Amino acid sequence: MYLKRNSLLGFVLLLSMILGACAGSGAPETVIVTVEGEGGVETVIVTATPQPEPVEPVTYYGADLSDIPTLDPQIGEDVTSINYVENLFMNLTNVDVETNEIVPEAATSWDISADGLTYTFTLRTDIPWVRHNPVTGETIQEVDADGNPRFLTAYDFEYGIKRACDPAIGSYYSSVIAPTIKGCSDYLFAETPTPELYDAIGVVALDESLLQINLEFPAAFFITMTPMWTLAATPQWAIEENGENWIEAGNIVTNGRYVLHEWVHNNRRIMTRNPLLPEDLRGEGNVERHVVNVVPDQSTAYALWLNADIDYFGAVPDEELQAQLQQFPDETAQIADLTTFYIAFRMSKAPFDNVHVRRAFSMAFDKQLFIDTVRQGQGIVMNHFTGPGIFGAPPMDEVGQGFDAELAREELAEAGYPNCEGFPPVTLLGYSGQNTLNWIEYAAAQWQENLGCDASRITIEQLPFSELLAGTKASSPDEDVPHMWTLGWGPDYADANNMLGDVLWCEGENRSKRSCNELDDLIIEARLETDPATRVELYRELEDGFFGREGEFPLFPIFLRIQYAPQHSWLNRPLSLFGGQQVYNYIIDQTAQLAARG
Repeated sequence: MYLKRNSLLGFVLLLSMILGACAGSGAPETVIVTVEGEGGVETVIVTATPQPEPVEPVTYYGADLSDIPTLDPQIGEDVTSINYVENLFMNLTNVDVETNEIVPEAATSWDISADGLTYTFTLRTDIPWVRHNPVTGETIQEVDADGNPRFLTAYDFEYGIKRACDPAIGSYYSSVIAPTIKGCSDYLFAETPTPELYDAIGVVALDESLLQINLEFPAAFFITMTPMWTLAATPQWAIEENGENWIEAGNIVTNGRYVLHEWVHNNRRIMTRNPLLPEDLRGEGNVERHVVNVVPDQSTAYALWLNADIDYFGAVPDEELQAQLQQFPDETAQIADLTTFYIAFRMSKAPFDNVHVRRAFSMAFDKQLFIDTVRQGQGIVMNHFTGPGIFGAPPMDEVGQGFDAELAREELAEAGYPNCEGFPPVTLLGYSGQNTLNWIEYAAAQWQENLGCDASRITIEQLPFSELLAGTKASSPDEDVPHMWTLGWGPDYADANNMLGDVLWCEGENRSKRSCNELDDLIIEARLETDPATRVELYRELEDGFFGREGEFPLFPIFLRIQYAPQHSWLNRPLSLFGGQQVYNYIIDQTAQLAARG
């Protein structure tokens, strides 16, 4: 090949680019070029530097049936929101998924005063606040008004925790943390919250790296609460700048293992790794990108899993379960997550203002038959509320009144409705999904069979989970709230107070609108008690008072979830029993995943 010298440079560059684009991971490729110049014919050897083929980042693909209700740590109250907050924000501490022990996260250590009332946390000073640009894909560190880089500080935690005590944000979990943190309840439940009450909340940043939290009482369980999202730091400047829209993609400022790359509401959301996080905080996993699409129903999600379009889904549709177990035994995860599922009553709304009606409906539900038939064995009967492994849980089958159709009929007659005669129409609300529809249809059939209440008297409805939560708040007028609804409560921390106190206490969120009585005195006594053995006995007494033969039954527990979930073999997904799922510890065999995806 002969070229004039003045065209050599451009040709060599072009040829190098072509060779570089074609080269793989093997040895360098060369081409000999002869050029006619002023000094005669010259030979030039062009060597192409091997370039690796572009590789897709390790990506987790999933599906969900609903949008994310919120990404605000102080407001999140549902599983979806909590899962995302867990990965976008750092907490004071974390839960080790292998041991369930509390381990450092933003806090490297903590000291507890001798009286158990003051916790002082020493924080890392190298965790940056970042903002991600969804258009360019760039993640940059936030800076203050003077151009100084922003790092996570004790002042950010002070702001976030005090914000959780603010009634203006309307957070369910405000009532969970308020009884424990000094001054939080005073501000949360004040008729007129004042700046003085806000300043008196017992959370103080002593400097950028020292956070002090003062408690109302020496809560033995407080350290197990510290991984909770509600106690996370939040960026005051970003919230003040963008208001409610501060959580949207492009606006949100975070500090966790991932950043929010995309959030198309009711369609798709994508998280990508935070490249600015210190390496030792990244987690054990290799997932660089987390992509979840919203789908209309479980059957659609399951079809995507069968086609290897998604790696995992939380449940197998009931009608597909036996085929799944037979065809994919090695790709079926058995999830036991300590969530107790139940049907709750609005106690301020007739006829469920009558304890005998509540007992009757509770005792008339055959839980074992429900698990065996409707859930196809996926669960354990629960006659009390607190699941095994949580401090204060009574032994299984020793506390709580289970199924007894004869007793149920006696209770309904005692309420003035023998054989359900004269019983008024009532509503039963479940959250969306065929599995839940199967559940509530079973309940209506049980009450017809065992109480004589014609199923036509029970109006069955379904709503997305977030709408169900909103529609059953204690603050909602009774006329706008269903008589009964389905819910599940997974423990936020490993103490029975989280089940009995945080869910049932009359001065908490109290969706059932139960009136205060001696059971609430026991809840407070159990919180204040420091002797572990005495606390266990108090919790046992509470479980019997709520769910025993003469129990109050603001709700009736049905089953502890043990669920089969389709999970491809290339995904290692450690299960977190408390708080959100830790995507940063997921491991994907990308070679196997991409081969299956074609």
